[in-house]
Amino acid sequence: MSPLIDMVFLLLIFFMVTAVFTKDSGVTINRPTAQSARPLDANAIFFTIDANGDIKHAGQPYTIAQIPNLIAEINPAKKAPVTIIADKSVPTGLTIQLIDACQLAGLENIAIAANKK
Repeated sequence: MSPLIDMVFLLLIFFMVTAVFTKDSGVTINRPTAQSARPLDANAIFFTIDANGDIKHAGQPYTIAQIPNLIAEINPAKKAPVTIIADKSVPTGLTIQLIDACQLAGLENIAIAANKK
């Protein structure tokens, strides 16, 4: 019986160590829906745009002008993907401005998050 318990504990420790934990930004975002939606990439740089049009990364507010400097600071190799989690009531123009700021910072892998229908 003892070896079985050891295996259970080893499996438990394995899953605890290999689990991917994502930080919740603490902002309620009402995302749009899409049939082609896929799970979010845990290694991505996340930006949220709430219903008021406030842009946040890791809970901190930023302006469009600050985005290129922020990206240069947190992702100097410019390899990490970016995921934009925008409320569905946000004007498209603001989302486009954020995408443009990310592209000007040298990033090419940019996605917009949606809930699966």
